[in-house]
Amino acid sequence: MTRSLVVKVTVGDADPERCNQAFTVAAAGVASGAAVSLWLTGEAAWFATPGRAEEFSLPHATPLSDLLAIVLDAGTVTLCTQCAARRGLGQGDVLPGIAIAGAAAFVEEALADGAQALVY
Repeated sequence: MTRSLVVKVTVGDADPERCNQAFTVAAAGVASGAAVSLWLTGEAAWFATPGRAEEFSLPHATPLSDLLAIVLDAGTVTLCTQCAARRGLGQGDVLPGIAIAGAAAFVEEALADGAQALVY
């Protein structure tokens, strides 16, 4: 059985290293064959919208847009319901393939048998 990896990123441009680390770990999980679920919360919610990941820059790091594409291709990406609402975002505002769900769905994923949850 392959363990699942649930990564929640709560930061954005204000904490670029921690933000990029979360996306890097999620993409590395995909590369290792794990079932990966990436949750965008807090200021990371903006990366669910078109063009925002492309604007992010961190020297010597894989572009955030590339990491997000890897997870979208082989894992799941979810935008926090409340975080989306606080920013005026709806399903029509986010990239294709990104779901919007609440805390109950995150808890269900994080507590599933064989799951490893990490919060950045």
